Amino acid sequence: MELGVHALELDVALTADRRLVLTHDLTVSAVTSADRRPVYAGDPLYPYVGKPINALTLAQLRTLDVGVRLPRHPDDPFALTQVPMPETRMPTLGAVLGLVNAYEAESVRLHVELKSDPTRPELTADPEQFTELVVEELDRHGRLDNVAILSFDWRIIRHAAELAPGTRRFALIELDTLHWNDGVGDDVPAAARAAGATTLSPEHIMVDESLMAQAEAAGLDVAVWTVNQPELAARMLDLGAAGIVTDYPDRMRELWRERGLELPQPVAPLRPVSV
Repeated sequence: MELGVHALELDVALTADRRLVLTHDLTVSAVTSADRRPVYAGDPLYPYVGKPINALTLAQLRTLDVGVRLPRHPDDPFALTQVPMPETRMPTLGAVLGLVNAYEAESVRLHVELKSDPTRPELTADPEQFTELVVEELDRHGRLDNVAILSFDWRIIRHAAELAPGTRRFALIELDTLHWNDGVGDDVPAAARAAGATTLSPEHIMVDESLMAQAEAAGLDVAVWTVNQPELAARMLDLGAAGIVTDYPDRMRELWRERGLELPQPVAPLRPVSV
């Protein structure tokens, strides 16, 4: 936010006690998490690394150090984009919304991806209940007007359209998970629109002139992920992409500046509060 971005993307899952936590994976990652202690002596679920998020309570998850970097191999592609922050605890969605509000960052849109895998129901929250809890939390923090709800599972997109019709809804797509959603067919943007999406968000390898033409016909903007090279981002913009999802917003700011596009203003740093 202090660098200056249009939006922040957050991945959210549901715990065993119905709390919303930030996590990329539906199981506790062995790459970004380390066990420190059980929440109580003799906890049969300990160690927690490798366990499903929806099998653990917030108290159990909060014992983890999620600020570590434990790459599986030396050329882990994410090692360069994630900096270790030891002794970090898994945050709740509410805590992050509170932090954004503390920054008074009304100009920064929050993109909340609801992690859901319909092919693995044992790891996945009920999509309707999950969506309702997220919408309630966003509403509690006054964020429904400046947020986007994202998911690869379009059941969530459909329910979000019913619960919060004025909120942006991004249908995420990649080749490996298109089959999650029934009736996609050859016109993916049209199917996404029918599911309630307001934006199509494809992996960059799927983006070509044909997809962009279909998206335009469906009335959907296109936000492409994950694009870390300015040359590729430039090509996506030339094809008509409305947004670029990146691990390197500093690089994208340079591209925006070169093209004369309006740059998002940095948010002022938080100031220490004297007691």
